[in-house]
Amino acid sequence: MTPPRFLPVGPRTVLVELPDLAATQAVFRALTQPPLDGIAEIIPAARTLLIRTEVGVPADGALAARIVARHPATPGATGPGGAEIEIPLRYDGPDLPEVARHMGLTEAEVIAAHQAATWQVAFCGFAPGFAYMTCDDLRFDLPRRSSPRTRIPAGSVALAGRFGGIYPQETPGGWQIIGTTEVPMWDLTRDPPALLQPGATVRFVARNEARRPVTPPRPANPTPGIRVEEAAFPLLFQDLGRTGQGGQGVSTSGALDRGALRRANRAVGNPAGAAALEITLGPTRFRAERPLTAVLTGAVEGAHLTTSDGPVPLLPGQPFAMDAGDGLVLPPPLRGMRAYLALRGGFAVTPVLGSAATDTLAHIGPPTLRAGDGVGAGLNPAGSVIAYPEAAPALPMAGEEVLLPVTLGPRTDWFPPEVVAQFLAQIWRVTPQSSRVGIRLEGDLPLLRADAAELSSEGTERGALQVPHSGQPVLFLADHPLTGGYPVIATLHPDALDLAGQVPPGARLRFVADRAFAPILPTPPDPSLP
Repeated sequence: MTPPRFLPVGPRTVLVELPDLAATQAVFRALTQPPLDGIAEIIPAARTLLIRTEVGVPADGALAARIVARHPATPGATGPGGAEIEIPLRYDGPDLPEVARHMGLTEAEVIAAHQAATWQVAFCGFAPGFAYMTCDDLRFDLPRRSSPRTRIPAGSVALAGRFGGIYPQETPGGWQIIGTTEVPMWDLTRDPPALLQPGATVRFVARNEARRPVTPPRPANPTPGIRVEEAAFPLLFQDLGRTGQGGQGVSTSGALDRGALRRANRAVGNPAGAAALEITLGPTRFRAERPLTAVLTGAVEGAHLTTSDGPVPLLPGQPFAMDAGDGLVLPPPLRGMRAYLALRGGFAVTPVLGSAATDTLAHIGPPTLRAGDGVGAGLNPAGSVIAYPEAAPALPMAGEEVLLPVTLGPRTDWFPPEVVAQFLAQIWRVTPQSSRVGIRLEGDLPLLRADAAELSSEGTERGALQVPHSGQPVLFLADHPLTGGYPVIATLHPDALDLAGQVPPGARLRFVADRAFAPILPTPPDPSLP
């Protein structure tokens, strides 16, 4: 087999590039059967493996050498076949005419070819339940859209780069949509939740009848400890996220400002990673329905209590008591984007797949809270509250310039050197079209490539700066797609992720790299590592 290529992503993340899907599957098996010590998680894709290491294990040449030592001599079999699944769909996608033009066929001929093909699930990624399917009809090697859509409906059947897929939830995406299906791809009441598993074969059958989508009822409010009276944006429960689920297409998610989450929990005696409420911008108002001890961290300028004795100003990171009937007010912050509200003893929320984080892209986690919703206070063991607030970093405001350190890679060499220099030299404006999924950036000089070569979908890291054909980058945040098909020119350093999560629209970003891009070369491993 052709030896792998190791591309830098971050201090504990490396992208392993392989010649084809068969080689990727073979190396994945070699690294997982048995597991290679020091590797925490592997995200397989079409021609790559995104590898995250355990704490204390750097993603360096020593790791690359240990991976090479496991490298199989031949690809071997891809494993046993899976289930055969028939999926009905309506060929009503908005990109069907464009797909027909690319393929040099009529729309009817595209539909016939799509149904005649046998599609096999190669791997899962992008979002929970999203399966990348391949077929042997080379005509389905199609480009992505020049600019991804911000919203693609659940059940959309789409094509791009010799892969087919079905969007399990409403998400952004850049694939060509040819139809829709009502069959759910992801259902937490199933075991496993994903309908399509690697190895399964899929046949598509045309259906013209429409079925009314069913909206699940929102769960009844518990007897709350605190109630939301006003919220500019939905409030989300967040903790440190769900790890180890990448192979099932589930990303980590979690708090965008993890430092603020930890400070909030430590202030009221909770474990540092306990669930808290993440509050975006404002104004936001709460009402206590029982005595509580709480704290606010992050973007909380001007926060105060409303009590029977009058208003009480609050200090960030300083625990405070609330009596039943007291109000809590957070005005729109001048600096930063997100505040964190923690209660001593936590909140009464049920974890999903091992975490109380709400993933807004994958729609996994506790329900969001809006005006009128309440949530119970938890009864978890807690220690003492702190006497004085911990020091917190300054937060950015609109109009300010923010410097963010990056690692060049993994796909920096897809761009000419002058474009890489342009990426680092210019100011990037943060647009209002930003969310927990990612920050959409706008620069005067787009990052354009001389060709429009397509990148096979591959794993992406939190902090990735992905560049679509438009040349305007997207900085991925906690709810980013697990895999993506646009080249990543650089990846934010992990130490800068909290700051990025607090950057408001209107701020200006500049990226700083401490070294030039270069692949990682295997070196003899450090004998002190596991």
